[in-house]
Amino acid sequence: MNRAYKETLAGWLFILPCLVGFGLLTLVPILFSLIISFTDWNFLNGIQGIQFVGFENFIKMWSDKWFTDSLFNNIVFTLITVPCTMILALVTAVLLNDKTFLKSPIRLMIFLPYISSIVAVAVVWAILYSPSQGPINAFLRSIGISDPPGWLSDSSWALPAIIILTVWMNVGYNMIIYLAGLQGIPKELYEAAKIDGAGPIKSFFKITVPMLSPTSFFVLITCIIQSFQVFAAIFIMTEGGPGTSTSVLTYYIYQAGFSFYDMGYASAMAWVLFIIVFAITIIQWRGQKKWVNY
Repeated sequence: MNRAYKETLAGWLFILPCLVGFGLLTLVPILFSLIISFTDWNFLNGIQGIQFVGFENFIKMWSDKWFTDSLFNNIVFTLITVPCTMILALVTAVLLNDKTFLKSPIRLMIFLPYISSIVAVAVVWAILYSPSQGPINAFLRSIGISDPPGWLSDSSWALPAIIILTVWMNVGYNMIIYLAGLQGIPKELYEAAKIDGAGPIKSFFKITVPMLSPTSFFVLITCIIQSFQVFAAIFIMTEGGPGTSTSVLTYYIYQAGFSFYDMGYASAMAWVLFIIVFAITIIQWRGQKKWVNY
């Protein structure tokens, strides 16, 4: 047995536990979910209860009001949270990248929500959003708004309330990503722009934004994927209500699978969600050539 073969064998042995774990806990469930997406299966009946129905699950979901409402809510959620998160994160990163008083503690405070327990955060924000006792509405009344929103109990304001919470939690992480990108921009570019008479705002749009385009592309991809995976805040704070006003695809998939016990339908929706996110990602990868500068 030669040396190269021994090194190769040792390498495979080192990664074998990871490969076995990935195969059993990730790959097999993914393939199984694809199979049962073509079935009508109440998992309480066991494997023998599986009945193949072809593409019926994929067809009926488009006439399911709960699914279409959840998809619409997800699209609205994504279209608002992604640009708001990116803009706030970029502006915050630029402000904190310069010589700012107490910038390290401020960075920590902004980043802290991202690493906090989503359960604890959701419970705290549910209290803040309380229509009668919450400090948010108390503040609104103090400035003259006599009829503040009902927030989580109001179908018109429940989704915006979740959006505000999500943006607040995610700004810190993306701020750190942008700060890392800012470190890679040569200072000479700003010095040259200053000599040419460019002010801070012009330098921001002509130097910072273009030079950060690869970072923005990464942030865009991750933010969109995260926006389609939102679940915990909705599960804890609204349970998809009032009505279907805050129901999104991941929550409805959970409801279909573990409340209605229709695993076939839940798996079909999960694969539709995967296809949507995959298609958006492919479009972004192809479109990056027009606006990303490496």
